[in-house]
Amino acid sequence: MGTAGCIGLALSPLASTAVQANSAGVPAMYATKAEAEEAAKKHFNCTGAHAMGNQWMPCATHGQPNSNSQHNH
Repeated sequence: MGTAGCIGLALSPLASTAVQANSAGVPAMYATKAEAEEAAKKHFNCTGAHAMGNQWMPCATHGQPNSNSQHNH
């Protein structure tokens, strides 16, 4: 395994601890619906929240904020 492979393995646990929505470091996943709803208003220019597994994501629907386009999981 080359150096790049070793670096990838070393970083993989860190990469899975939080899902970031953008380069500013705003989280995309929250433990509670209330936290996701607050982030929707404050950071994502949308309202509401939706469940994603056992966590919550900002905006009432999955996809671009204030857009009709969605993708399904």
